[in-house]
Order: sequence, then C-alpha cells, then structure tokens
Amino acid sequence: MNLYAAKAIYTFEMARTWRTLAQSIVSPVISTSLYFVVFGAAIGSRINQIEGVSYGAFLVPGVIMLSLLTQSISNASFGIYFPKFIGTIYEILSAPISPLEIVLGYVGAAASKSTLLGLIILGTASIFVDVRIAHPFSMLAFLLLTAVTFSLLGFIIGIVANNFEQLQIVPLLIVTPLVFLGGSFYSISMLPPFWQTVTLFNPVVYLISGFRWSFYEISDVSIGMSLAMASGFLLAFLCVVVWIFRTGYRLKV
Repeated sequence: MNLYAAKAIYTFEMARTWRTLAQSIVSPVISTSLYFVVFGAAIGSRINQIEGVSYGAFLVPGVIMLSLLTQSISNASFGIYFPKFIGTIYEILSAPISPLEIVLGYVGAAASKSTLLGLIILGTASIFVDVRIAHPFSMLAFLLLTAVTFSLLGFIIGIVANNFEQLQIVPLLIVTPLVFLGGSFYSISMLPPFWQTVTLFNPVVYLISGFRWSFYEISDVSIGMSLAMASGFLLAFLCVVVWIFRTGYRLKV
C-alpha cells in the first residue's frame, strides 16, 4: 500500500481546513453554541429533567450528532467534487494510487475534521451546561464510527453530484430533518405510541440514541441495536464506494 499517496491527499485536505478556519471550525461552533444558549439556558430552565438529566445536558449528544453528520458529509463531498470540477481528478486516477489510498486520504481527512469539530463543540457545551460522560471510550468510538461512515456517504455524494447545489441536497434536505425528528431535542418515549413506532424507522434515531447512552446511560433503543445500525451503514457505504471504483461510475466520464 502506498501510504505516502494517502498521506499526501490527507495532508492537502487538512491544510485546506486551516486556510478556511472561520468557515470550517468557527462558524459551526458558533451556530451550535446558539442551541445551548437558547434551548439549554433559556428554554431548558422551564423544562423538567428528562430521565434524570437536565434538558440542556440532554441536548448535547443530539447537537453534536447534528453537526457531525452534516459536516462529515459536506467536507467529504466537497473534497472529492472540487477535483472533479477543475479536472485534477484525472491526475489522481492516472497516478499509481489505488482506490483504497484515495478513499483513505479524502475520507480520513473529512472524518478527522468532523471529529475535531465534535470534540470542540463538546468542550464548548461544557461552558453552558453540566456535561458528564459515563463511557468516554464508547463516546469516542461512536464519534469516530459515525464520522467515518458519513464521510463515506459524503464521498459518494461528491462523486455523483453534477454541481455545487447538489452537494447540499442530502445534508440540508434529508439529514438535517432526520436529525431533528430523530430525538436530538427530545426522547422518543415522550411521543404517542404510534409516532414512537414511526420514529423507529428513522435511521438517525439509532445513532443519536447510542451516542447519548455513552454520555448518560440512557437511550431510546438498545446500544447493541445502535452499533449494529451504525456498522450496517458503514458496510453499505463501503460497498457503494467499491462499486463506484470498479465500474468507474461518474469518475471516467
């Protein structure tokens, strides 16, 4: 394996983050901090605890997951789409680099960015609310698994997209609504039985529930089911990436 090639792509993508620090890190942190100020401090003081956890603290895993999913997809999709847009993707494809090394470089960088952002948001949240982490290693593992999985999804979107507008369709019109309806701001046990059943068809519920369990040991579904769903997403997206490189779909046009 040509790790030098993967490292070169990874380093280039990470360098772009530091060049656009305000857009890549500062802006998402400020945006998510508003959730803690408005919901945690203002509204949270008027809401009773949820399963023994203050409302402001209850929000933390859901808000981190919202940012993690959207940023993972956006970073990875833009990272691979821009070389397609300017034509340098053909230099990468013609170089002695395997598809695995290309994916490691782009997906690894996107996952690193979103993981770093998630940890910064976690640190910021502790300023506004009382955050405790019951299982720190599980929290980090779930954070990394989710970041890698949805960076793969972003990689797929970047290859399939025909323009910059299409890069935003999935994170804005699909992922964000699913996160809001997936228990990021409430427990699905608070819903009527019928809507609890409907909500369980939302795949993001399992990601948020598992992540919240690592903080407070409370969840809407079992931790085993959460890990199974996250691993299933990872496997499915990996299969799609393998198929894309085998067929050359949207790469060799």
